[in-house]
Amino acid sequence: MGETLEFNDIYQEFKGSWNDGRLRFNKQAVVYKSSKTGKVDSIQAIDLNLAQWRRVCLGHGIKLGTNSGNVYKYDGFRDTDMEKIADFFKANYKVELTEKDMCVKGWNWGTAKFSGPLLSFEVNESTAFEVPLANVSQCATGKNEVTLEFHQNDDTEVSLMEVRFYVPPSQSDERQDPVEAFAENVLSKADVIQATGDAVCIFKELQCLTPRGRYDIRIYPSFLHLHGKTFDYKIPYTTVLRLFLLPHKDQRQMFFVISLDPPIKQGQTRYHFLILLFSKEEELSLTLNMSEEDVERRFEGKLSKNMSGSLYEMVSRVMKALVNRKITVPGNFQGHSGAQCITCSYKASSGLLYPLERGFIYVHKPPVHLRFEEISCVNFARGTTTTRSFDFEIETKQGNQFTFSSIEREEYGKLFDFVNAKKLNIKNRGFKEKKGMKGKIDEYSDSDEDRHDAYLERMKAEGKIREEGNDSDESDGESDESFNPGEEDDDIAEEYDSNASASESNSEDGDDSGEEGTKKKVKKVKVVKEKKERKPRKEKKKKQKDAGAPKRPMSAYMLWLNASRERIKSENPGISITEISKKAGEMWRQLGKDDKEEWDTKAVEAKRQYDIAKKEYKESGGGAAGSAGASSSPKKESKKSGGKKEEKKRKSAGGDKDKERGGTNDSFKSREFIETSEDSSSGADHKSKSKRKKESDEEEEEAASTPASSEAESD
Repeated sequence: MGETLEFNDIYQEFKGSWNDGRLRFNKQAVVYKSSKTGKVDSIQAIDLNLAQWRRVCLGHGIKLGTNSGNVYKYDGFRDTDMEKIADFFKANYKVELTEKDMCVKGWNWGTAKFSGPLLSFEVNESTAFEVPLANVSQCATGKNEVTLEFHQNDDTEVSLMEVRFYVPPSQSDERQDPVEAFAENVLSKADVIQATGDAVCIFKELQCLTPRGRYDIRIYPSFLHLHGKTFDYKIPYTTVLRLFLLPHKDQRQMFFVISLDPPIKQGQTRYHFLILLFSKEEELSLTLNMSEEDVERRFEGKLSKNMSGSLYEMVSRVMKALVNRKITVPGNFQGHSGAQCITCSYKASSGLLYPLERGFIYVHKPPVHLRFEEISCVNFARGTTTTRSFDFEIETKQGNQFTFSSIEREEYGKLFDFVNAKKLNIKNRGFKEKKGMKGKIDEYSDSDEDRHDAYLERMKAEGKIREEGNDSDESDGESDESFNPGEEDDDIAEEYDSNASASESNSEDGDDSGEEGTKKKVKKVKVVKEKKERKPRKEKKKKQKDAGAPKRPMSAYMLWLNASRERIKSENPGISITEISKKAGEMWRQLGKDDKEEWDTKAVEAKRQYDIAKKEYKESGGGAAGSAGASSSPKKESKKSGGKKEEKKRKSAGGDKDKERGGTNDSFKSREFIETSEDSSSGADHKSKSKRKKESDEEEEEAASTPASSEAESD
């Protein structure tokens, strides 16, 4: 028989849900560690007084009882485990492991027995079911019945909310009601928070980050009461898992973090952590609301009646004594700036990541605590936005991933050494070659421009493919070239040049100084783009007005406005010109048909007089010569300027081609080929332009009523 017995995948029931963990029997104690919360239950060997082996839903289970009345149940054993556990208990604990059968008849009439923290319902002296009284949240009594309400567990799909017991009247003892006696036994062990008596101490207006606000914290012997302006929370000390005291990066503030399971609730929001923020400069003198004898007997020297010091020290000291748990502080880790934390971002918020001796904790929004034993691997990834930062990814054994981003690159060495010292599994997905851990450090920390960059190599490869496709499409020699008329194309290899490898191999034939000179030369060469000459804007010539031509007639509204303008000014002194127009428009709209008919008649008469005058003016020869001259002169000028522009364009196109080609003969085109191809396209353009010009001139001439033969003469 060995000194220890260990079992994995052992389950402990907690408010209707099964939490797995590891159970170990040694000579000194029975230790169970939950895989979900990391909470450790330790039962000293000398305190054990009961051990029962039972058939349960998850195979076989063991029930342990202590001298103090506590009961612990663990399920998930195999049938073959009973013999070795019984021998171990008999040899080391001096306790006999007895086999206990459960009642499976399904009867609902039996005897209720209270044994410590359990309510056992028995049928024919066999246990049918047991109710942990710590799960009871409320107990109500009726005439002959007692109703038990239970705490709801968010981790379970189905929760037991209520059980009712019918208690028959007793004939033997008439002095005490059996219903009240049943309720008193339940309430004595139930987890019902009742704020009876005075608080041990009160801390006023403490700044709380989660849940956000200022709260008065009242410390009671069995629970913590957060009293705010909007919400109140009562937190039993049994729900506190861990306490953390963390220094802020500015060295002027302190975080005090309380980990809770189950969390406190506000509507649909769950708060798994209570985070308080203190200033180091705040001092406090505290007096406990207890006598010195009670303080000494209750806290055994951990607290005294009168205490003074920093506010965060007083709160953490009182909480440590009442909860009876150690306070976790950062270990030996120090970042690049000397702080014990790292600035980073989680999800959308910025916060601080604290590497601890047994895990990581991130504060504050949302708070995250990750223990080393639940971490599967970590990963150092390149930052998505800049190379000056990196991401730290943590993957848990349950498959969850937590990414802490925007960590400064200077923190990489310190964080990597810490992770390596804790023997966490490191996997880097951002590198193709894995030559060992040292190679990864150097490759990442020195990721300058002249080092290997996987992203840059991929972009180069895509550039080569794109350039090869362009070369095959542009077989007529119109591909882009670097502007370097004094050198040949092969002397310089651009970053995405498909012939880059050939230029590198040629440079390697020379000595080292030659290579350096070539590299410097490559960097100095700049691509100069030719500036295109801007085409002069075409000046539009305004149509000249004939001074001798009769004026167009006014409309009915304008005739009325000229007659009414002085009257409007006199009726509205100081009115502006724009307001006169606005006022006149309103008055014109309000005129009736009879009033407007007078001005319509005047407008018709004015139009008739204008038509007569215009006809007489044209018959006398007015406007014909001016319109012919105006129409012919722009046409001739446009023809001349058009011919000059086309000739200049042909010359410049041929000259540019000769300059670009320089001394190369690749895909050379003769002058005749260029001229003929461009003449054909430019000729078509010229014809279309002249045709449009001709049509516009014809419209103008028709409007001026000039003879059609004048256009032919001008051409």
